[in-house]
Amino acid sequence: MNVALASTDYEQAGELKIGQVGIANLRILTLNVPQLIQEMRDRVARAPKLFGRAALIIDFGGLPHPPDPDTARTLLDGIRDAGVLPVALAYGTRETERLAEQLGLPVLAKFRAQYERIDTPSTTPAPAKTSPASTVSVPPEKAPADTAKKKHSTDSGNISKPGYIQKGSVRSGQQVYAQNSDLTVLSTVGAGAEVIADGSIHVYGGLRGRALAGAQGDTEARIFCLNFLAELVAIAGHYKVLDDIPDTLRGKPVQVWLEQDQIKLAPME
Repeated sequence: MNVALASTDYEQAGELKIGQVGIANLRILTLNVPQLIQEMRDRVARAPKLFGRAALIIDFGGLPHPPDPDTARTLLDGIRDAGVLPVALAYGTRETERLAEQLGLPVLAKFRAQYERIDTPSTTPAPAKTSPASTVSVPPEKAPADTAKKKHSTDSGNISKPGYIQKGSVRSGQQVYAQNSDLTVLSTVGAGAEVIADGSIHVYGGLRGRALAGAQGDTEARIFCLNFLAELVAIAGHYKVLDDIPDTLRGKPVQVWLEQDQIKLAPME
């Protein structure tokens, strides 16, 4: 018996896809709400193209227990006022899941898993007391006044300064920012560390943390490193996370640039 099925034309009003999502992850190490809000306000002020109205995952996994709902709401409201948009909590314990329900936020498992894979060794010692993340301003190398003046360019309205040089390693929790300048790191950028420059970034060691070039919107900025294992790279607000990066480039000398609003990566030869 043949059954004729009536065909119905149906055109979707919206197409839903589940795919790779690159969203910043804020891991709370110390529940100092005013300091956390101020640190986020400072990040937005330094790199508005990257952090302004950016989606943010809040990770309470660095604390013994998640905060109570009132404290968490105060933190979320302050972070929103700072210019960033908290959209979810990172997966943790059942307490975290209950807190997410009370806050009306989803729980995203991917970000916690990625953080642990990058930053936590296979055997983790008992956590030690850590100090809050610090920001290091590296003084520029001294140059004669005439030379410095020649390096200023006003044709396009951009002003460049002699490059900042970080001679030592940038450790986890540290942030180094080169304002109106390139940044050169002569050693490594550790996991959980952050290097930011309004110009380009050169890392002559391993890059395991985050590198944000062109922080004020310079689309010509680039990132260069000799050992590429970055958690995140960004140029002028466009970024890629570790999971987006081909395995063939990991641990290799790599350059990163922006082309037609897309992050491009290639080995350095």
